[in-house]
Formats: sequence, C-alpha cells, structure tokens
Amino acid sequence: MSRLGIGLIGTGYMGKCHALAWTSVHAVFGDVPSIDLVHLSEVTDDLARQRAGEFGFARSGADWRALVADPEVDIVSITTPNQFHAEMAIAALEAGKHVWCEKPMATSLADAERMRDAARISGRVAVLGYNYIQNPMVRQIEAILAAGNIGTANHFRVEMDEDFMADPATPFGWKSDAKSGYGALDDFGVHPVSLIHTLLGRIARVLGHQAMPYATRPIPGAPPRAVETHDIASVLCELDTGASGVIALSRSAWGRKGRIALQIFGDRGAIVFDQERFNELQLYTADGDPATRGFRTILAAPVHAPYDRFIPAPGHGLGFNDLKIIECHELLLRLAGRPSRTIGFDAGLSIERTIWAMHESAVRGTWTSVPE
Repeated sequence: MSRLGIGLIGTGYMGKCHALAWTSVHAVFGDVPSIDLVHLSEVTDDLARQRAGEFGFARSGADWRALVADPEVDIVSITTPNQFHAEMAIAALEAGKHVWCEKPMATSLADAERMRDAARISGRVAVLGYNYIQNPMVRQIEAILAAGNIGTANHFRVEMDEDFMADPATPFGWKSDAKSGYGALDDFGVHPVSLIHTLLGRIARVLGHQAMPYATRPIPGAPPRAVETHDIASVLCELDTGASGVIALSRSAWGRKGRIALQIFGDRGAIVFDQERFNELQLYTADGDPATRGFRTILAAPVHAPYDRFIPAPGHGLGFNDLKIIECHELLLRLAGRPSRTIGFDAGLSIERTIWAMHESAVRGTWTSVPE
C-alpha cells in the first residue's frame, strides 16, 4: 500500500501527539507509505473544524462513527478518555480498520477482553500507545540485559510520579471519576508493567495497596465532589522468573513532572534509568578494580537506533513526541508484516490482567496471582 488514510478521534494531549507522529513518520523513517490525514473527530463540530485546520486533516466532525465508517480511513487513532476506548476500538475493528489506541486499553477487564477478541476476529492490526518502550535508552537496557552485563536480574524497582493531582484545590475532573478506571493503577501503572514485561518478563503475583490522599475535590460553583479513584498505589511483585520487584505510583507527588525511575539489580551489576532524563542511563558492573568501580553514564547517540533517524550527533537528545513517531513507525512495520516493537491487544490484555490483579489484591489485602 503506497498511501494510508488516517482518522483521529480526540485532539487533546495525546491526540496532538498522534497527529504530530502521523505528520512526521514518513519524513523521519522513509521506509513507510505516505500518510493522508483524512478525518478528525471531536466533541463538537466547531472544535473538530478548528483542530482539523491546525493539524492538517481534510475532513472533520463531531460524529466519530462517521469517521470509523469513512472508506478513505485505513487506520484509526483513538486518544479519547479511557472509558471510550473499548466502544470506539471495537467499532473501528468491525469496520475493517486498523487501530492505534492509547493506554490503558479499557476501564474494565471485560472490555479489554472484548477488544482483544474483536482484534482477533477482524484480522486487523491493533496496537496500544506504550511509547516509553520505544526509547533508544530502554532498547539499550534490553540489550545490556540480553548480553548478561549485569548478570541475572533478581530485583527491580519502578517509581512513576507526577504532580498534576498534588494540589487539593485541583478541581474534580474525569480522572477522579470511577468511570475512568481505578486511578493511578491503570492510568500510570500500565507503563511500568509494559516496561517490566518488555525487559524482564511477566509479573506472576502481586500484593497491592491503593491510597486516596484527598477525599473530595472542588467543583467551581458547586459543592465539592467525592473522589472516586486512587491517586497513589504501591505494589510488591514476583515475576515468573522468581525475581522480585516494587512498583510505586503517584499522581500527587509534588515536584515530579514525568518521572519513571527504573532500577534493575542483577548478580553482577545494576541499571538505573529515569524518564525525566530519558536521554541517558547509568550502568554499574561489578568488575575491574573495586577502588574505581561506580555507575557510568551512557548518553543517547546515533549508535542507539533509532536515535540516528532524528539526530546525527550524540548527546543532543530526543523528546517525548519523538518516541511517539518511533511508535508510529513500529505500528507501520507491523502493518507491513515486518518485525516490530509493538504491544498489540493480546499483549495489552496481559498488562490489563496484571493491573486487575493489583487492584483485586489491594481490595482483598492478600497476594493475588495474575491470570495468564
């Protein structure tokens, strides 16, 4: 296929990221079909028209079902609030479209299973927006582990923190509504789980805890509303390999802006990575003179593909939207039947089952096995 038609549902934070990725992927990589920005959908015709003009889409409207039915649309990007993912993705797949859906997959395990089933029946490509696994530094971590440079991994720790919910005066929004899911567990937790599944293997058992730092949030001109989701979660984990781990999540961590702090410990060394400094990683190996051992910093460079597709010089750094362009490229590789680094709906369901088990464990207060 020499050209692909794109439909975009939702134009907020992630919608703009998808639009930028679709606009740039051919120019950056060159080995994919040309992209036509065909159809854009938003909550009102006026907003859709405005965003279509800004993003470069040919048509627009408030009816997302019209977008899904558009014969010129080959791939549908879904970047709406979490509770709409299942209905939209299933409709797109049933209409014969390929799907690129933002995480989390859905707000319930049953809906995620329906999405997986719809993808299998349709035979179309359906992938999820886990862009952090696309980082050249994360790929390098995978290569370090595969080479055995830190020996056998036996423990990990991941902290994911932001502070957009840290202020108790922040108004009640859709992320505080139970319709959006559990809270930090599925809004944030899916990202650490995607990294652990990619780098170390499947999480087999969990012991979870969730916390609600603020019982209510204000609504301008109305009484405060009770918060229905948990902005903090902590989880002990055990992998299929027997390795142990800890995942700590907070949407209310003052001073943290986009932190995913990953530590992996092996019997011969350790790796440290932080998403807030995602163009570098630290590596410690237990070799050489003990008097001069220490963590060394590795800066992103053209040798860490696909960094070279963006910048020919080391140390200059990629950005968040560049990871989305890489993810878009991986989706197109999968569409072409080539090897790709994507999380499809089958693998995505495994992540959702892990998050479900974490929530169930927190409710019951006991270790819980993750369904396979």
